[in-house]
Order: sequence, then C-alpha cells, then structure tokens
Amino acid sequence: MRTILKLELTIGEISQPAIPLDIHSFIPDDDNDEWLALNNQIFAHHPDQGGWVMEDLINRMGESWFDPQGFFIARKAGEMVGFCWTKIHHDLTRQGPVGEIYVLGVDKSRSPKGLGKALTSLGLSYFKNLNITEAMLYVDADNAAALKVYRDLGFN
Repeated sequence: MRTILKLELTIGEISQPAIPLDIHSFIPDDDNDEWLALNNQIFAHHPDQGGWVMEDLINRMGESWFDPQGFFIARKAGEMVGFCWTKIHHDLTRQGPVGEIYVLGVDKSRSPKGLGKALTSLGLSYFKNLNITEAMLYVDADNAAALKVYRDLGFN
C-alpha cells in the first residue's frame, strides 16, 4: 500500500549550497524533450510521475499556476541532470499563497552529491523572493533519500 506524506515548512533563512552546475529556468519548447526523457528516467517506476508523454507536460504548462521562472533546470557539461519544479497555490481559503515543491528530480549517476538539497533550496529561495512564507510538498513515505533531503531542510 502506497503512503504519501504532505510535508510543510515555514520558510526562514535559507542556506543556498554552492551548485557547481549551470542552473537556468525551464525554457518551454527548448527543454521539453530533454526534460521528459530525464523525468521518465528518474521516475521510471513511479506511478504518477513516470511514463509522461509530451501531452502530459503540455497540459501542466497550460495550468494557471505554471511559471517557467519557478522551474529550475540543472545542467552538467550541457546535459540536464536535475530539476526542481515549483507551484504556487493562490486559491487556499483564509491563507496567503503557499509554495509547493511540485517535482524534484536528480539523476544520481551524473550529478554531484547534494544536488537535490541545493535545488530544493533554490525553490525555497524563489518562494521567499516572492514573499511567500509557507512551503509544502508531497513525498512517498518509503522514499528515504527524498525524506532525508526534506527533513534536513526543516520540512515536517
């Protein structure tokens, strides 16, 4: 049985680890194919995130919450090796906007140790720069590596 956890964080000071890679915001059309390939490689056995086709990506990019400025791509020697896709919820009753780490993916075989934490920190910094003080994410309870990253950053 699959258990999904919702973790939350009040954004405070963010220590941004050095990332020895090229980081840029997602460029629709230019990054689509490479992102799909990397996403499907990283999440090959994931029931929700794996097996995406272009229409899945196009549908998400058509959502009102999609902002390529909050979709960070990490490249090593020109090749995409990780990403942090954020989402901002503006529709929650009786509270301000909440930033979500929507999808975090890292190709562990080609990226430096700590890239997941660095990309998540970048997403949190993005929220903070927009004056968003609350963050959340969903993670599978059996994903020990992701849970360590998120717990180390203060998510509960």
